[in-house]
This record gives sequence, structure tokens and C-alpha cells, in this order.
Amino acid sequence: MSSASARHLLVETEEKCLKLKKEIENGASFADTASKYSKCPSGASGGDLGEFRPGQMVPEFDKVVFNEAVGVVHGPVKTQFGYHLIEITSRS
Repeated sequence: MSSASARHLLVETEEKCLKLKKEIENGASFADTASKYSKCPSGASGGDLGEFRPGQMVPEFDKVVFNEAVGVVHGPVKTQFGYHLIEITSRS
């Protein structure tokens, strides 16, 4: 069964998510940005979610993590929690 590692940040609005994505694309550290702005407890560890398998996260999240490019910041991804930026750090 496949597994992946990822980090993310969670904010309340799509606009905020897009602004932060642009900052990261312009060189801001993903981990520092997540620590500063993410509403998820994982923000304290730079947004690191560790390793997980399909079905352990909400479907919208799994769709990105298990299908999109590794090492790229994806998003905004809307879930019932808000808007996420997701960086897949590994997948096997």
C-alpha cells in the first residue's frame, strides 16, 4: 500500500492561501510560513504531517497527496477545515 509524507498550512480564506502561496513561490520558507500562519496544530512543527496512507486524511487532501507532483506546493485545496497549501515531501 502506498504512503506519503507531506506538510501543509491551513488558513480560513482562499485569498490568504493564494497570498501565502505567492510568498512561498518567491522564496519564503514553507515551514516558517506554516509556523506563522497555519490554523492547524501541525503549524508548530512547520506544517509537518509525517507519514500517512490513503484514507487517513480527508478525500480532498488525499487526492492531491497521492496524485500530484512531489516537492511542489499545491493549492489552495478547500476542505471542511478551510484552505490548505500542501507540499508533498515523499511518496512511495
